[in-house]
Amino acid sequence: MTSLNKSESRISAIVPARNEEAVIAASVHSLAQQREIVEILVVDDQSTDRTAEIVGELSRQDSRIRLLKASELPAGWIGKNHAVCLGSQEARGDWFLFTDADAVHMPDSVARAMDLATEHQAALVSFSPEQLMESWYEKSLVPYVYCRLSQKFSFDAVNDPRSNAAAANGQFILICRDAYETVGGHASVAGEVLEDVALARRVKGASFPIWFGNGKGIVRVRMYRSFVSMWEGWKKNLYQLMGQSREALYGEIARALFPVLAVLIATISVAGLTESPSATVAVLSVGLLIISVIYEGELRHSNFPGKLALYGIPGRLLFAGVLWASYRSHLHGGLEWKGRKYPVGTPGASKG
Repeated sequence: MTSLNKSESRISAIVPARNEEAVIAASVHSLAQQREIVEILVVDDQSTDRTAEIVGELSRQDSRIRLLKASELPAGWIGKNHAVCLGSQEARGDWFLFTDADAVHMPDSVARAMDLATEHQAALVSFSPEQLMESWYEKSLVPYVYCRLSQKFSFDAVNDPRSNAAAANGQFILICRDAYETVGGHASVAGEVLEDVALARRVKGASFPIWFGNGKGIVRVRMYRSFVSMWEGWKKNLYQLMGQSREALYGEIARALFPVLAVLIATISVAGLTESPSATVAVLSVGLLIISVIYEGELRHSNFPGKLALYGIPGRLLFAGVLWASYRSHLHGGLEWKGRKYPVGTPGASKG
């Protein structure tokens, strides 16, 4: 395996970018602060905005920054996977850092990842980034989704070499070149919508240790800046993240909606039986309080502020709605993201 000695390792950062003019400069600047990174390869995935122009300007300021151009998307490929694959083919490092154009890295993010790789002899280190949220809908849906994901992809299980559980987050994946090439790289997960999870499974399946953990204070992202982009973003992959089966679908929707419906039914029943406004309000208040207290515990366990429990009810409703929309997209055989349509069931199909 490639040496885990930080002083001997060269790290290539690879950033796929499609219409990312609003965020690409901040991401690249944060990568340029990492002393361990010897080159930053930004792969422009046929952007129609100023993404390439901005990266070109940055490359003239720092010789480590290179702009690559992705060709027409080949059949059977997801756009992101094709872009990072092209970047890996040009990279010269012993380690590859795959990260997204909306990810902002703290000054020591790569050093901390390499420390973990050394400590755990891991061939792949990934962080679930700290989430930046400004709008009510981000504060409602994003934490709820991540609370559910923390149940589905336990860090302890993923990091246990005796467990088959494997996961990673494509917003930060540091992987040793040897392991990446051994498992076939992104070409081996070309059509995977959840390419990060699929890659982690291949790495762990090849007996390479992996380490996955919380990225608070290490890397942060604001994933979506509009309701439409948030809805489309989760619609493309939430069904698969939640298990990709009808049983899992119905179970997750029931888990999200049942407590709210139970409180509403109890409130309506008390209102009809007692005709007492105070009793009705008391039942509604207690019910909502119980839901909020339980959710606050889940939030804290997933490293989110407990005060976000105030958004728990709309979070449950949005989650159920976008999960159903994600299921319907898969049922009808097509996904759409950033102006591209992908057929579900692309070779090997399992985030684009």
